[in-house]
This record gives sequence, structure tokens and C-alpha cells, in this order.
Amino acid sequence: MADLDVRPAPAAPPVPVPPAAPSADAAARARAQLRGQIADLERRLSDTVIACLPYGDAAASAPALPAGLPLASAGPHVLDLGELERTRDELADRLAAARAELHHRGEHAERARARLERMRLAPGRHRFARVTRAELGEGRCGVWEVRPRLGLLGMLMGWWEVKLSSGCP
Repeated sequence: MADLDVRPAPAAPPVPVPPAAPSADAAARARAQLRGQIADLERRLSDTVIACLPYGDAAASAPALPAGLPLASAGPHVLDLGELERTRDELADRLAAARAELHHRGEHAERARARLERMRLAPGRHRFARVTRAELGEGRCGVWEVRPRLGLLGMLMGWWEVKLSSGCP
């Protein structure tokens, strides 16, 4: 028998592998994470709007359509990652605005409480001054007012008192 010369065949040059697209699992994880962030922001926004309820403006708290979507495509569809990110960012902006409004209203109510306390301590110095319950954050009906005790006679004698009105007209 003849000697067989067995040599390995020359190796083929490596085939370049195209860069891998994000896997379906990575995209699903990103979508789930964004949906979780959106749900958390919606919960926090609703809590903040509820805290503003004595003054809350229902139109300001209504959800708006995502910017950039034509009305024809606003029907039910699965949001892509870009739309989810825009939704998350819009909710974060609305939450920041709602918290700023809540802070502003809290400061306004605190100033009204201080003014009411000054009225109670020295009613004669705050003649006919008024503080509404809405300013205090206690509802819409009722007004604290400095009035003369016993009408005209009380006004002439300097008898002043702070009274709460009976409520809404």
C-alpha cells in the first residue's frame, strides 16, 4: 500500500460576524422596566393630584395624548421603546409640575393660617379682614371674618370678634 499523505486542509478565512442586534429578551426587559417606571410615575402623580383635591383642576390632571402622534394613529397599539420613553418623560414632567403646585398651595395655606392666627389674637387691629376656608385648604365653603360684636354699638365700642360664616350661600 502506498503511504497516504494525510494533511489537514488549509483553514478557511474567518467569516465576519455582523454586530448582534439587541435580542428579543433584552428588548422585552427594557420594555418591562419602562412600563414599571411609567406605572410608578402614574401612581405618584395620582397621589399628588389627590393631595391637591380641594383646589384640584380636573382638566389639568387629565392625561394628554403623547406628543407627535397623529390622531389617526392614537388608537390601541403596542408602544415601542421610544414612545415608552417619551411617555415616561412626560409623566415625570407632569409630576414635577404637580409637586411644585402642591408646594405653592401649601405655602399659600400656611400664610393664610398665620393671617388667621393674627386676626384671632388681635381682632381690633384686623377690622373686617377675611380668610376663606379655601385659602386654608379646608374646603370651599366658609369664611373667617373679623366683625363687630353687637353690630354698630360694638363697632363704636371697639368690640371685635372673629367669626366663621355658616358656609356656602
